[in-house]
Amino acid sequence: MHSIKLPSKPPRSPHPIFNLSFRIFFSAAALFSVVTMLLWVFAFTGHTDIDAQVLNPLYWHGHEMVYGYALAVVAGFLLTAVKTWTGVMMPHGYKLLGIFACWLLARLSWLSFGLGITLIGDSMSWLYIAVLFDVVFVASMAYVICRAVWQVKQYKQMGILAKLALLTFGNGLCYWGIINADMNTTKIGIYFGFYLIIGLVLTIGRRVVPFFIERGLSIDMETSEPIKLRNSKTQDIASLGFFFAFFISDVFYPNQYLLTVTALGVAVINIVRLIGWYHHGIWQKPLLWSLYIAFLGMCLSFLLYALQPWLGYPHSIAMHGLAIAGVGMMTLAMMTRVSLGHTGRSIHQPPKMVGVMYGLMVLVFISRVLLPLVDMSHYLVWIMIAQSAWMACFVLFCISYLPMLARPRPDGLFG
Repeated sequence: MHSIKLPSKPPRSPHPIFNLSFRIFFSAAALFSVVTMLLWVFAFTGHTDIDAQVLNPLYWHGHEMVYGYALAVVAGFLLTAVKTWTGVMMPHGYKLLGIFACWLLARLSWLSFGLGITLIGDSMSWLYIAVLFDVVFVASMAYVICRAVWQVKQYKQMGILAKLALLTFGNGLCYWGIINADMNTTKIGIYFGFYLIIGLVLTIGRRVVPFFIERGLSIDMETSEPIKLRNSKTQDIASLGFFFAFFISDVFYPNQYLLTVTALGVAVINIVRLIGWYHHGIWQKPLLWSLYIAFLGMCLSFLLYALQPWLGYPHSIAMHGLAIAGVGMMTLAMMTRVSLGHTGRSIHQPPKMVGVMYGLMVLVFISRVLLPLVDMSHYLVWIMIAQSAWMACFVLFCISYLPMLARPRPDGLFG
């Protein structure tokens, strides 16, 4: 006699924005990127109460862009992707709200610290609160991912947990440096997290950029032969090897020869990779050329790293190029595509404003990275243009995407 397995109750949440993690975390990341950049404008011009003896305002900005904005996008992507990879339902509803609340409370604590709001006599108390909620936030993510991977025995996905542990370690270095008035440790913690995110982007980008181009163009091609883009495991190993050596050189062992060789190695390998991925059809689809331009911007930034010791321009120009292309443009391109697919909308009919968003992010790169190379006398002007374009880009994202992220799927499915 066969037992009949009754269907389980369909998942429910108090609001569609808590159905899956990409909804709330992509929405929050976009809003936060506007708010934190606006505060950075005031900090950059000396209109906040950040105590430079305790924390260099540059490091306040860097920490929140890496461990605030970028980590929110990572959370939205991972907690959605693991559901697809394993078939195990990820936190939704109030459980997801709890994880998100930890991220939000940590960010509010950093904002309060930046604004100089006192708590129990000084503003440093906010950092201890931020430590607590940042740790709980990442630990919660790691727990639900580990549980899902263990349940279906997909042990190859356990590498995700190692990356989350390394991000937590880098964040811990930041807090340790601030609490002990050691800005060098804080700087190492920020760069550790930043380069780990870039390493993730290089790894994930190697997979998704050619895949999305193949899928995005093949459906429109009249020929029956599908588009196949070149990829190479040798290139993968060489790229990550050069990148790891570059990271060690730039953060722990400053040597101009080693920095140039390693940065040039990463750039050349990925430029060759981009040439193999090129297809003229991408320029008809913003969701494709944005990914391609983001990867190209990363390659140009590594070239700037390689040339910086010999041409003498500020190291921050190359670093910001890598941040804008590898974190800004790449996360924007991924969020605009993933949000469409996972809310049941066509990825071939994105909102009309996506092209303008990508154009603004390209302007950020040009103004913050390229223009200072040719005209340093207007450096502050270029920075202000870049900051304004960044905020305008994410305001447009909020206008175009927040309504769909906050509404149920058109097909009535949960997600």
